[in-house]
Amino acid sequence: MSTTTKRYIVRHIDDVPGVPCPCGTSVRPLTRADTEVANLYVTHIQDSAKHYHEHSAEIYFIIEGSGTMELDDERFELRPGLMLYIPAGVPHRGWGDFRTVIVGVPALDPADEVIVEDKG
Repeated sequence: MSTTTKRYIVRHIDDVPGVPCPCGTSVRPLTRADTEVANLYVTHIQDSAKHYHEHSAEIYFIIEGSGTMELDDERFELRPGLMLYIPAGVPHRGWGDFRTVIVGVPALDPADEVIVEDKG
């Protein structure tokens, strides 16, 4: 069931199709098309492209699986319950096999995403 009005949005994740993205496959129950304030994605990541966002910060909350996240040139082991705050402009990528909730503030704009060439 999906309800959208000028004052609120109610949407179940099962009603939202997954879409491919540079990070893997993402289900996006709240996007910039709904509000510019924030977005909410649930993304399955196995090997993402290194990228950054010029104007949006991201909050990742790992909900299942494990892997590694690279922020700038530092690596962090991922496990359920871990939160990462990634400010705008910080190159990042994840690999392994994990699902994460991603909140972008303000809401992510696809034109704001910059793919970084891996030199290694």
